[in-house]
Amino acid sequence: MKCPFCSHEELKVTDSRDAVEFNAIRRRRECAHCMKRFTTFETIDLSLQVKKRDGTYEDFSQDKLTHGMDAACRHTRVSHDQVRAVAYKIKSDLMANGSREISSRELGDIVMRQLKETDVVAYIRFACVYKRFKDIRELLEAIQELEQGEMIHATEKS
Repeated sequence: MKCPFCSHEELKVTDSRDAVEFNAIRRRRECAHCMKRFTTFETIDLSLQVKKRDGTYEDFSQDKLTHGMDAACRHTRVSHDQVRAVAYKIKSDLMANGSREISSRELGDIVMRQLKETDVVAYIRFACVYKRFKDIRELLEAIQELEQGEMIHATEKS
């Protein structure tokens, strides 16, 4: 790190304390050359990048994830609080396994698995947008796959 005033590299930390509101450590520093003081904030970088279909990247956004899932869950038995909890779980799981990058395809698959367990109507709505169904045949195939999975699950229980 360099002094923001004179660009000298020799600095000393004069004070450190928690900055709880920023989830950071606040450090007062002093330049050994110009003797000016300044404050820095040290945080953990837990950023996650999403690789989009077109090859570009964007920061993972839990709000964007929640918004997309909310749209799929509208007028179902799934509450906004449940959607937020699922979005938080997805984000926590991604952070826990140390991922720094995920493709939008992988993220979409994770969301679809979660929605499939939560509400089948929400799952189908999300799948329509995510898989970009071109016609009614593709939608019907997805519903048939869902029904077959439920039949297999029912026979496993008996």
